[in-house]
Amino acid sequence: MDKKNIIPLTSYQKLVIFILAITQFTVVLDFMIMSPMGDLLMKSINLKPAQFGIAVSAYAFSAGISGLLTAGFADRFDRKKLLLFFYVGFIIGTFLCGFANNYITLVLARIVTGLFGGVIGSISMAIITDVFRMDQRGRVMGFVQMGFGASQVLGIPIGLYIGNAWGWQSAFLWIAIVAVLIAILIATRLKPITEHLLVQRKKSAIKHLWGTFSNKDYRIGFLTTALMSVGGFMMMPFGSVFAVNNLHVSHAQLPLMFMVSGVASLIIMPLIGRLSDRFDKFKIFTIATIWMMIMVLIYTGLGPTPFVWVVFFNILMMMGILSRSTPASALVTAVPDVEDRGAFMSVSASLQQLSGGIAASVAGLIIVQKTNESPIEHYTTLGFIVVLLSVLTIWLTYKVSLIAKRKQNLLNHKEQDM
Repeated sequence: MDKKNIIPLTSYQKLVIFILAITQFTVVLDFMIMSPMGDLLMKSINLKPAQFGIAVSAYAFSAGISGLLTAGFADRFDRKKLLLFFYVGFIIGTFLCGFANNYITLVLARIVTGLFGGVIGSISMAIITDVFRMDQRGRVMGFVQMGFGASQVLGIPIGLYIGNAWGWQSAFLWIAIVAVLIAILIATRLKPITEHLLVQRKKSAIKHLWGTFSNKDYRIGFLTTALMSVGGFMMMPFGSVFAVNNLHVSHAQLPLMFMVSGVASLIIMPLIGRLSDRFDKFKIFTIATIWMMIMVLIYTGLGPTPFVWVVFFNILMMMGILSRSTPASALVTAVPDVEDRGAFMSVSASLQQLSGGIAASVAGLIIVQKTNESPIEHYTTLGFIVVLLSVLTIWLTYKVSLIAKRKQNLLNHKEQDM
């Protein structure tokens, strides 16, 4: 693989990375906390697997709808103001989750949170594309997606501790309080991001949205990110239920399991990001995906297992999952043109959430648990489905890499002509 020169980051770019990373931390944690608290939550308000699947997918469905509704307007506003507006809405929704006390109120609160929180990732991606060069985005994605690892190292263990001590609702209240402080930081330190407004063509939001959908290159990017999300949404919601009831991990051990996996993520993500900027992103993605497929088959086939081995296999599986997301995300950012970035990212996130919501609902129908204490059945089936979909994503990501190279070559020619 040919090496490339590493372009250094400015101090302000580093500040933007920090702001986006901690924003991502809370948004990811708000969604991720549903999985480790799954067993506790199902037993606390007597949820069946299908109901828990709906509770998880409610966020995804509302996020998907919200993304489609905002896509036509996403490129018409200062991205800082857009980020702040949706983040405040996300905070309100998370507070509502903290006051939910039954299945109905929980689902309604997750819908509100998803309407706002589901769009934040696409806004962040648009900001990254505006502020950073293509040959910097691998590192940026690695650091921003460290929010995933940080949520496991700090957020999930603390959230589980708080949830076990004071009830599952208290974990959401803790997330909302932290998010308020981050919203203040966004408002005071992030500069306006308006350069994309200079190249906007005067057309209606509907025409802008339709133009985004009708672009063949964009559709390939949409399908790639959508399929990648299906695997995560299928396995993740029932991860703690599988660990507790099938692998015999105790509730007291869950925080440690997620913390150790999170520490590994914090080490892996920056490394993979740097490798993605130095070497071919598609090759990094392919290697990581093959590794992930192997580990998914091993992990989902486990029975009662000593805790040390559960943690070990969990780390190896997470290495593959996280290592493929960084280069794939960086490649997808190169697909849209400048004037379509906000709309593209919104539609992409929307379809990603909708497909993930369907996946979580389908997983809830596939998974069977006869009693609250019995092992769940057919988790291995989910593993096989994830592997088959991963093979498709390799082919689609190859198509995306070709588009990214073509767009980058055009950009380089324009810069040379100036």
